[in-house]
Amino acid sequence: MELEELRKDMVAAMKARDKDRKDAISSLVSAVKKAAIDKGCREDVPAELVERVLIKELKTAKEQLDTCPADREELRAEYQKRYDVIAEYAPKMMSPEEVRSYIEENFAELAATKNKGQIMKAVMAVLKGKADGKVINETVAELCK
Repeated sequence: MELEELRKDMVAAMKARDKDRKDAISSLVSAVKKAAIDKGCREDVPAELVERVLIKELKTAKEQLDTCPADREELRAEYQKRYDVIAEYAPKMMSPEEVRSYIEENFAELAATKNKGQIMKAVMAVLKGKADGKVINETVAELCK
């Protein structure tokens, strides 16, 4: 995912007068710009940085949705729209089954030790950004039983 693609989609949403979509994409562009400034790469933003920011924003939107009171339906609907737009752009994460098979294929000897700390250290280095850390943690804990 490139920053320019987000900008083009934001302009398209503005032309279509889709305020909710424009606001969600605009917040993504702002978050990416801020992360780029913090990293010192304001002009040439790497796609990896954009993906990392998208994952972070997706988690934030999911958290907002989960903590929203059930009786606040209009707010919940707003959070859901934002989450749906961000989910379109965020890279797809590996499922628990995919994580399990990956660990069993590539870290079989390490998984046999049942040392959760060592397994997590090795697996997180490879799967960071490809799978949710929570999913990896749960899968490793299951394998260590």
